[in-house]
Amino acid sequence: MRILRLKDVIEKTGLARSTIYKYMDEGCFPRPVSLGGRTKGWVDSEIHEWIAEKIQSRDIQHHPMNRSAPH
Repeated sequence: MRILRLKDVIEKTGLARSTIYKYMDEGCFPRPVSLGGRTKGWVDSEIHEWIAEKIQSRDIQHHPMNRSAPH
């Protein structure tokens, strides 16, 4: 198991720091774990899972079977 610091999470997701914290407040982004003191980190597998869910959501929305047939 690997712990990512905020800089790594920003790099992996492409999100801004403020967006990451906004998404956490909304309950739609993994929360960090305390590493002691004020130091926090995110579990790498949870970040990868979040990214995979975004990809899956995109693929479901754009899958040809989900589109209405032309009238």
